[in-house]
Order: sequence, then structure tokens, then C-alpha cells
Amino acid sequence: MFLILAALALLLLSGLGALGLSAFSRKAACLAVAGIVLACLLGAVPVLRFFLNGQEVSFSLALHIPYAAFSVALDGLTAFFLLPILVLSALAAIYGLEYMESWVDKKSVGVSWFFFNLLIASMIVVVIARNAVLFLLAWEVMSVASYFLVTFEDERKEVQKAGMIYLAAMQMGTAFLLALFISLGQTSGSMNFDHFRDVSGHLASVIFVLAVIGFGVKAGFVPFHVWLPEAHPAAPSHVSALMSGVMIKMGIYGLMRILIFLGPPPVWWGGLLIAIGIVSGILGILFALAQQDLKRLLAYSSVENIGIIALGLGVGLLGMSAGIPIIAVLGWTGALWHVLNHACFKGLLFLGAGAVVHETGTREIDRLGGLLKKMPWTGGCFLTAAAAICGLPPLNGFIGEFLIYFAAFNGVAQESRVFLFSLGVMASLAMIGVLAVACFTKVFGTVFLGEPRTEYGLKAQEIKGLMLAPLLILAAGCAAIGVLSPLLVPIFSRVLPEVTGLSADIVQENLRRATGPMVFISASGAGIVLLGGMIAFFRRNLLKGRKVERSLTWDCGYAAPSPRMQYTASSFAQPLTGFFGALIRTRRQIVRPQGIFPKEASLATRTPDIFEQRFYRPVFERIYHAVLKLRFFQHGRLQFYILYILIALLALLIWKLK
Repeated sequence: MFLILAALALLLLSGLGALGLSAFSRKAACLAVAGIVLACLLGAVPVLRFFLNGQEVSFSLALHIPYAAFSVALDGLTAFFLLPILVLSALAAIYGLEYMESWVDKKSVGVSWFFFNLLIASMIVVVIARNAVLFLLAWEVMSVASYFLVTFEDERKEVQKAGMIYLAAMQMGTAFLLALFISLGQTSGSMNFDHFRDVSGHLASVIFVLAVIGFGVKAGFVPFHVWLPEAHPAAPSHVSALMSGVMIKMGIYGLMRILIFLGPPPVWWGGLLIAIGIVSGILGILFALAQQDLKRLLAYSSVENIGIIALGLGVGLLGMSAGIPIIAVLGWTGALWHVLNHACFKGLLFLGAGAVVHETGTREIDRLGGLLKKMPWTGGCFLTAAAAICGLPPLNGFIGEFLIYFAAFNGVAQESRVFLFSLGVMASLAMIGVLAVACFTKVFGTVFLGEPRTEYGLKAQEIKGLMLAPLLILAAGCAAIGVLSPLLVPIFSRVLPEVTGLSADIVQENLRRATGPMVFISASGAGIVLLGGMIAFFRRNLLKGRKVERSLTWDCGYAAPSPRMQYTASSFAQPLTGFFGALIRTRRQIVRPQGIFPKEASLATRTPDIFEQRFYRPVFERIYHAVLKLRFFQHGRLQFYILYILIALLALLIWKLK
């Protein structure tokens, strides 16, 4: 635990140093990044040590604050979530050092790096905290730090809007978490986690619902997801990678931590999470498919992947409520594995998107094209992540979904209530997978293949050095986690006994049932990689010394093909967005060809978020107009404000004396 606390101190000190060096942006950035990398290396030591020997460590220090204590610990669940936090934070920081170079002469980046360090430190405290007050303080710091990172370019109106939506969503979630911890504290008589044990009955169900809403806002469950497609396009890309890759998983961590405190789950808990997973997964990928902004598309894709994690959690809860260990173990393992996978490939996708934006100056997919020729390494890494997020073997995305499928297959063979839920999980996962393939085929094909559509694609060059290295590491991670998956199974045997309540022997026995298929998948994946390498080797040797020429493929008789003849993102996605039009309400603008020799024709689509447009916007507008009627209380006279304070204090005193 000492090393983790030392890592926190280093993050804070280097962040404060960057803030103090704000006038010297390059020095501030170097100091902050050096502190992040060293802190992440320090923090990784106890995490790896835990997975090797399973020894839990803790530290507690009394604070002179009511109900608060600096109580922290490292257990299986904490160690598991610390792993992606530390790895992705270090890689995003290294990437950001060069990515932020273009702002060095325009803005003070020292402030941004201070909040970046603060965000990492707050996420670490969230997962190690064992006191509710400490947890909520770290949770609020995490929200505030990420708000300032999202609003880095606060001179832009769309960024200001994104920041306000994000901050409002986070405060709404915190309100539910406050109610949750007050309920737990009143029941146990303490705010320390080790006193929150085996809450049952109606109170457990109330706490579960509060946790789903409070943590679901951070995770991005539908319909609480509306901040994601606003915040991610506004934030710098290394911040988007960190927020999507690990920060939204703090919602998943919090939900799993609370489930440990509750008694045996009723069936409807698992059913609720499965329903949330189905809706989030399908609507998330449909909205992603309809987007033309690259980072906005990736934000909606995060909603889809959070839905997949919710499906795994729901299946695991079903197994626990039905007393079927194989379903519980495989469902929770699939959810946890997808947490790790998503951090890897979604971090890579956002960093790859940032490289595209950095080199072209635009996020609009239809303005790009042909980038694979100019940015082959970036394109190759992006393709790896796109294949992984689609769940294609032998990459890591396949493993997490396979385990959830495996759990659902076992559920289909069980009693009717588990059977119906499991069937729904399998059907929704299949639909999500198909739509994900269509979505990322659109993205990669439109951005990287074909010819440049505008001048934005013509000026691109391959990124180098500090920006490229994290992409290559994460791409290698996507392949390694998939191919070496059987070797990673022992990690989950350290985590699952705590979260499922099953003994270590039962957990290991059920994990072994999944290891056999995983060995086959791993061997097949290694064979595919080896075969591809051999083909490339022989091709290179066969072409050595020969003249290799490039020419156009058959162009269907066109004498002068142009980029205008290529599919656009809108036209590629139109059949699917049209089919699901009743769900996502895509608006189309069509300029039809006129005459025998038409000069122009076009199709443009726009898909606003139906939850923002039809629910949140009307509700907040009504609240705004209602609040305006109370402005007579604010008339600028100090004596009245003092009177308000005295009345409030008197009311509190009377309430307390009762």
C-alpha cells in the first residue's frame, strides 16, 4: 500500500509542479508526464504482487471530519480495476505530450496537465477507498477534474455546452450516490465499507436501484448516456481515451462494489441489468452507426460496450440468484474481461482518432479518405482495434463476449426464468456484433480506404515518436490478450470469490470449464497469426529483386473515376439507419438528381439523440422557467441574504432538537 500512496503523492506533486510552471508549457508538460509514468510504474508493483500471491493490504488514518476516515485497501476487485487505470494513464500521458504540442504557443497547457494528474489520482482513490466519505470526495474530484479537461478549449460554444451537460449529469449521479451511502450508513451505523455487510430485504433493492442510477450515469447506461457524445468530441483525444477507457468503468466498479454489500440478489436484479444492457448495447451501436463525427461515433460505441458489460453482470446475478455457479462465474468473468478489453481497444481507437484529427484538422468522416496510404501505422493500429471491438477472433474483444455467450448457453439449459433471460442475452449480443461490424467497416473504409475526398485527407502524414508508440503498444495488447487468454484466467480467480460469494475452489473449477475452449481459440489465433506471417515472409522473398507496379482495379468502365464516386459514411449506413429509423429517428436531407445530365446529387443525414431531444431538453427547460419565477428572492440586498441564512439555521436547529 505504501507504493500506491507514494504514487498518489507523486501524481499530486508533479501536477502541482506543472501548474506552477504554467508559463513554461513544455517544461510543465514534461514534468507532469514524467510524474504520471513514474507513479503508474510504482502503483503497478503492488497490483502485480497481489495477482502473484493474493495478499490483501490496507491502511487507515483517522480524520477529524465526521464519519470520515482515510481508509484504503487493495483487494482483488481494486487490483483488477487499477491495472487498466495505470497502464492506459501512462500511455495516454505519453501520447498527450506530443499531441498537446500544437497548443503550447496558444494556451497554457500546465493547467490541463494538472487536472490530468488529478483525474488519475482521483480514480486511484475511488478504487482503493474503504470509507464512503472518502469515496464521495474522490468521486467529486474525479468529476471536477474531468470537467476542466473536457472544457480545455472553452472559447468554443459547443465545448461550453458539452461541459455544462457533463457537469449536470455528474451532479445528478452524485445525488443518488449520496442517498445510497446515507442509507447504508444509517443501517450499519458507520461509513466504513467493512461495516456494510449483507443488507437484505426491501432496503437492499432500494440501494441496488440507487446504485444502478448513480453509477449508471458515470458508466453511460441508457438513458443516462447523453453526456458521452457531447464530452468526448470536446475533450483532447488523450483525455477522451482515458475517460472512455477507464473513467466510465468507475461506474462499473462502484456498482460491483455495492453488490458485495448486499445480500443474495433476487432474479429481477439480473433481469434489470440485462434489460439495460440490451437497450444500451443496441441503441449505442445504432447511434454510433449513424454518426459522421469520428469521436462522437466512438463515444456512442462506448455506450454499446458498457451495455455488453451490463449483460455480463446481469447474467452473473442471474446465476447467483438461481444458485448456478457456472452461470455466475462465467457471466462475471465475461463482464470483467470486457472491462479490460474495452480499456485496451477503446483507448487505442480514441488515440487513433486523435492522430487523424491531429494530422487532418477535422473529425468529419466524409471529409477524409485514403489515409491508409499516408498513415499506414496509424491505419493498421486502428484496424486492429476496430476488429477487436467487433469481437472478431483472435483479438481480445472476442474473449469477453465469448464468455458471456458461454454463460448464456448454460442458462438456456436451465429453468424457464433463466432460460428466457439467457436467450435474450444471446440474441442481443448477436445483433450488437453484426451492427458493430457494419459500423466499423463504415469508419475504417470511409476514413482510411479509397481516395482523399477533400484537402483534409491530402495533407495528412504519419505520426511519429511519442504519439505512435502508445498505439503500437495497445495494438499489441489487443492481440496478446486474445492469443494468451488461457494464461490470464488465474487473474480472475483472485477477484471472483469476493464479488460472487463463492469459494475459491468452486470459482476455479468453473473457470477451468471455460479454459478448454479458450485454449482452442488461443491456438487457432496463434495459428492464424503464424500463417499470416509466413505468407508475408514468402511474398516478400518472392518479390525480392522484381519490379512491383501499382495500377487501378477495374473501374466499371469509368474513364475518369473521382472521389465523388466513393461511398460516403451516410450512404453506407443508410440501409441500416433507415431500417431502424423508428428507433433512432435519423433526419435525411436529399438533393435528387435533376435532368438528363444532373450537376449534383447528395444525401446527408443527421441523428440527434432522442433522449436529449425528447426528454432531457424539455424537462430542463421547464425547470429553468420554473426557477425564473423565484428570482424575486434575489434582489441584491445583503440584509435579506443574511435573513435567509438565519432562517435556514433556525429551521435546522428546530429540526435537530426534535
